[in-house]
Amino acid sequence: MPIRVNFEQELNNLKKSLAEMGKNVELSIDRLFDAMTNMDEGMTEALVKNERIINDMERAIEAQCLSLITRQQPIVGDLRLISAALKVVTDIERVGDHAVDIAELMLRWKGVNLLECSPHIPPMIEASKEMVHSAVEAFINQDSEHARRVIESDDIVDELFNKVKNDVINVLKQQESNSIASETTADLSIDVMMIAKYLEKVGDHAVNIAEWEIFRETGSIQNVRLL
Repeated sequence: MPIRVNFEQELNNLKKSLAEMGKNVELSIDRLFDAMTNMDEGMTEALVKNERIINDMERAIEAQCLSLITRQQPIVGDLRLISAALKVVTDIERVGDHAVDIAELMLRWKGVNLLECSPHIPPMIEASKEMVHSAVEAFINQDSEHARRVIESDDIVDELFNKVKNDVINVLKQQESNSIASETTADLSIDVMMIAKYLEKVGDHAVNIAEWEIFRETGSIQNVRLL
């Protein structure tokens, strides 16, 4: 097999590995959604176990990238793709980490419906998942226009974060006005805010992935020329 044809095949394998890792992270977010809406403790524990698989995939993809760089001596365009993939895989892995962070918070509130504190958490989960899916898809398909739309959609997650914050404030105000300042309610409110913050970070990582697709095309990220 000619060297270039073999190299193209390895690049395609790299993209497939990234796509598979992205699907695993989406699965984690789906499990997170189910665990919250159905208060399914077993689903939450399964999510934590899936993070180990995601970590293994990250190391395998990093090895693929380094192998391509050291063995194939890629030209500039290919080098952008490979170096961007090294960054993208880190952002995907961090999304998995945040899903586990949220799961661990949820495990602290067994049997408690967190949605009573804020009904905007589920749409925030869905919006952040869609951002991750679209960002990984844009990178795999080398679609910079799609990537730019992902960056613009971050406003949706930010708006939902503000709604969660307002919900929490209202819950605390109600407790105060009823003179029943519950320590449990205060702790729950803090954890709900932390969940929302983790989801906001998931959106930020999706933006990062989208920006690395733009870098792959232009050699610049956030208007700074790198390669």
